[in-house]
Amino acid sequence: MMAPEAPVKRRRDAAATRQAILEAAIAAFTAHGYAGVGVRDIAAKAGVTAMLINRYFGSKEQLFAEAVDAAFAPRTVISGTGAELAGETARTLVARTAPGADELGPFLLMLRSAADPRATEIMRAAIARHPGRHLTEELAGEGAAVRAELMLALQAGVWLMRSVIGTDALKDAGPDDLTRRIRDLLQVLA
Repeated sequence: MMAPEAPVKRRRDAAATRQAILEAAIAAFTAHGYAGVGVRDIAAKAGVTAMLINRYFGSKEQLFAEAVDAAFAPRTVISGTGAELAGETARTLVARTAPGADELGPFLLMLRSAADPRATEIMRAAIARHPGRHLTEELAGEGAAVRAELMLALQAGVWLMRSVIGTDALKDAGPDDLTRRIRDLLQVLA
């Protein structure tokens, strides 16, 4: 008779555990918004305890702040630089909002969490730190920050109307025509 096998000890890896928690949080907040998910839900998805989340992140609010920062840091729509900024961003926006395209997680996270005042403060700061800063640095002249936020509002509006609500004109628009029209609007702001 063979002796029972000893349980396999899992190597402790703080960085991997923290990353698993962060990824579970991004997915949960994107799917359900800040108010719609609890630390225990995220812990279960990450395969850890709620206590461990609090040890790594301190609170649900701080976990949300780091999840938002991680979600907003990559450039999901803003593309190109200089003279190419408006055209490349328009092309990317049309492609990323086309029927059947992958969901734009940062936009969903923003939409589903916007009703919570503290969540909006956190998102406002992340927008300023990431896409807002990038666009403001790209734009020359007076009112760059206002023009950058107008560009972001245009992108968010197109995404909402085309991908979430699915209005007929935007959903059915030919990609080349829609790209040209959005590019023209972005060029006015740039």
